[in-house]
Amino acid sequence: MATRFVLCADDFALTEGISRSILELLALGALTATGAMTSRPHWKRFAGELAAFSGRADLGLHLNLTCAAPLSPMRRLAPGGEFRALGDVAKAAASSREARAEIAAEIARQLDAFETALGRAPDFVDGHQHVHVLPGVRGAVLSAIQRRYPEGSVYLRDPADSSAAIRARGVAVGKALVIAGLAFGLRGQALRRGIKVNRGFSGVAPFDPERDFASDLRRFLVRPGPSHLVMCHPGHVDDELLGLDPVVATRPLEHAALKDFVPPPGLEMARFAALS
Repeated sequence: MATRFVLCADDFALTEGISRSILELLALGALTATGAMTSRPHWKRFAGELAAFSGRADLGLHLNLTCAAPLSPMRRLAPGGEFRALGDVAKAAASSREARAEIAAEIARQLDAFETALGRAPDFVDGHQHVHVLPGVRGAVLSAIQRRYPEGSVYLRDPADSSAAIRARGVAVGKALVIAGLAFGLRGQALRRGIKVNRGFSGVAPFDPERDFASDLRRFLVRPGPSHLVMCHPGHVDDELLGLDPVVATRPLEHAALKDFVPPPGLEMARFAALS
């Protein structure tokens, strides 16, 4: 029996070009999940097209606390009307009760925006720049999922894997180890609340346009976990992206590689519910 894995594109609704890319890949069956940034203006515009893939792919919330504007004013975390950098968010979430209250309220707003547009709960929750694992953020995420959704119905991305598996893949090893360290303990906290998580994670990339992403994609499937999840960041580049996000040049390369991707023998893409 083949080992199944989720292949998830991050950043749906960040820009029009990224959203179009992901919709194209979903239509080709080249993805089995995508996370939507419901705080972005493009969400309402593209949510209807994304809804067509309900039941065919996992559609989740890509929680955003670091890019552009929140859905409502946040005096502590977005004092000028836009989110601050990841490091600033991490410090504020760890040290400020006011910031944590703002984060909990924004999580609720972004979940509400998902449910309003699609008429249902998300299949999963994860975070832009893995913000959902940060101290001061993860507790609010776990509480929101536990409070709002039936046990086991919404899964949470765990962006950690063993150091042995990360080193065996040989892609952005240092970066992947840092992310795994930040996520330490998340799995146990989620399971104790009845929230499912993936077991095995890859897709951490150096975002280097000189690299062969198709080769890296195959490396991401070395030593997969029993419920493995691979993240990716495809997209078509547009002017909005150039001024909004540092990951630009590699997105069309990922899109092209994903269009032609065939999993290695013994592996197959699937939705999370179908993982062994």
